[in-house]
Amino acid sequence: MIDWQVATSTGVRWVRPGPQVSMAEARKVVAELRELAATVAEPVRELTGLPGSADDGKVAVVDRPGWIRANVDGFRVVLDPLVQRMAESGNVPPPGSMISAVGSRVTGMQAGLILAYLAGRVLGQYELFLPPDPDAPGKDAPAGRLTLVAPNIVMVERELDVNPHDFRRWVCLHEETHRTQFTSVAWLRPYVQQQMSDFLLASELDPASILDRVRAAADAVAGAVRGGDGESLIEAIQTPRQREILDRMTAVMTLVEGHGDYVMDAVGPAVVPSVAEIRAKFNARRGSAGRIEQAIRRVLGIDLKMKQYEQGSQFVRTIVDEAGMTTFNKVWTSPDMLPTKEELALPRLWLERADRSGPPSAVLGSSSMAGGVAAVAAGPDGSSGPDGSSSPDGGSTLDGSSVPGTDVPGSGDPDTVQPNSGDPGAGDTSTAG
Repeated sequence: MIDWQVATSTGVRWVRPGPQVSMAEARKVVAELRELAATVAEPVRELTGLPGSADDGKVAVVDRPGWIRANVDGFRVVLDPLVQRMAESGNVPPPGSMISAVGSRVTGMQAGLILAYLAGRVLGQYELFLPPDPDAPGKDAPAGRLTLVAPNIVMVERELDVNPHDFRRWVCLHEETHRTQFTSVAWLRPYVQQQMSDFLLASELDPASILDRVRAAADAVAGAVRGGDGESLIEAIQTPRQREILDRMTAVMTLVEGHGDYVMDAVGPAVVPSVAEIRAKFNARRGSAGRIEQAIRRVLGIDLKMKQYEQGSQFVRTIVDEAGMTTFNKVWTSPDMLPTKEELALPRLWLERADRSGPPSAVLGSSSMAGGVAAVAAGPDGSSGPDGSSSPDGGSTLDGSSVPGTDVPGSGDPDTVQPNSGDPGAGDTSTAG
């Protein structure tokens, strides 16, 4: 289906380099991001009322190639169900055949080019789907991983001309919020994983259906190039069943991303002194992309992801302002309390439903909330993801702009740094995750 080695090599080859920094500065950035990711955990827990995990987990600070490699691993975990189904259906050429070999290489190149594009725009990401850890008992997969893309963070803070220490802390707040969400709420990660698996398995594999999806995809690309407000590529190739599932996926990811966006600002100047300046400049930068960049963002669904941040953040803010954080936290008690598409647009509808569900104290004392700490572990790599474009990592991403130059650290290794030169490139900034 996809030659992942080709995807990785293509992405690493075509990704632009990061910003120029000295070896000493690169090491300093990596050390500071690690420290900040640990220190922002407490402000996030205090503001949200979520317990998080007793083990804060590791923090991976990577360069662009490292982000690509990590996301290829995530893609493989997510796509396993679809690959298995396609093999069982007999609707794909047998492994080792010429058609299979050529087709998988082509799709591998396509995936690699998309990853190369996104690798210059993602500031951070909480990865939900990871391969098994060979060193873990039973080789279980880690529950999640929080990753920060150092060269992209450096690039954006320079372009915005903001306090670099405040900006780095601000980015860490968003990603730490995602880690807190998924380590506090026991059902959240399996729910997202199930929705993604259902979405992939709802693909129509017969040739006629595939041809219809290809035609729809072509129309979506043409519309994006013309500057229209049509479907993204992901929306265009969906089956009717997938559209139904995507509505549920969009609702939960809008909530998760909006909550992260809300928290990174709501902690206030006591935690991030220049938060107001950063948010104003960051939002202004989101709308400054050129026509080609805008077309790419529409095709890949990045614009849709940005709308998730805005709508989700507004939903959280409205509920918290009107009823308080304790009432808002009812949203985490079960999948039934997730807001619907209509409720995200009209938060009062969710608030009315929440009022009928019982007193907040009963909700916060429930086993579904308390059990999350023990049930879900934390870790490192947005969306943002876009927004990092919401890559099929199933997690959330905080998107930034392209950041060329010294990739920090080299080869995706959290403890190494490889300075290299490159010209700064402009890109998309959104909060993803």
